Amino acid sequence: MLTVRAPATSANLGSGFDVFGVALGTPADVVRVERASRTTITVTGAGSQYIPEDPAKNTVGAVAEALDAPARIRIDKGVRPSSGLGSSAASAAAAAVALNELYDRGRSRAELVPVAAEGEALVSGAAHADNVAPSLLGGFTVATDGGVTHVDASVPVVACLPDISVSTRDARGVVPDAASMDEVVDTVGNAATLTVGMTRDDPVLVGKGMEDEIVTPERSTLIDGYESVREAALEAGATGVTVSGAGPGMLAVCHRRDQRAIASAMVDAFDAAGVESRAYQTAIGEGATLYRDGS
Repeated sequence: MLTVRAPATSANLGSGFDVFGVALGTPADVVRVERASRTTITVTGAGSQYIPEDPAKNTVGAVAEALDAPARIRIDKGVRPSSGLGSSAASAAAAAVALNELYDRGRSRAELVPVAAEGEALVSGAAHADNVAPSLLGGFTVATDGGVTHVDASVPVVACLPDISVSTRDARGVVPDAASMDEVVDTVGNAATLTVGMTRDDPVLVGKGMEDEIVTPERSTLIDGYESVREAALEAGATGVTVSGAGPGMLAVCHRRDQRAIASAMVDAFDAAGVESRAYQTAIGEGATLYRDGS
């Protein structure tokens, strides 16, 4: 048996729609695999009742098929589905690493990115790599048609997850079809600022670079209490706040000293809006980790 822990992720980061992503230290999915004549899947943990165990409908099943690696697969969900924290990507990334090792397919982590992205296509309708790339590689990733660029980073963050659901398909449905030249120029500048911030582990630059006037304003309307939660986080010391992935999760970048206050402020603001939530005080961290024999 092989076991892989794959982290939650946050994609887009405001200015990097469908391109930027980061691995989070917590939460995470744990996937265990054993060789078998055909693929079977069992799912436990957060939101498992909503996840199909049919391999043809599960992201992990798509990964097993892509690698021609049938297995008995057990998924322990630590990342709730429809959270904006890369739930399906975590499972797909973990399965890709585990099955690649189990069957000695010899693919590098970078070569596993498109394999895991095929699993994502079952959820979002397209093989986007902005979540699976950081879940596999860790740190901060820039995923384009030309490949993935990876930077180690350890910027502190607070990920706040309200007890509401926003599907990836619904969130993509509100993305504008066009943007003004001024909006595009501002977004490019912000994305560049964020990237420099990641290379320096600078929460101020990263927070400033998360600003976005194209996609985020539309997606934020799907999250009850978004504006009040954002303001509360900024007042508590966050250097930047945005929608995490497709939402409803929210990501606040900060200095480590302010994490506790920001987490409390975000939870309280959601509560004032009548929404229960949970906050993770964490940081950009490592990608999928492989354990042998369940150790």
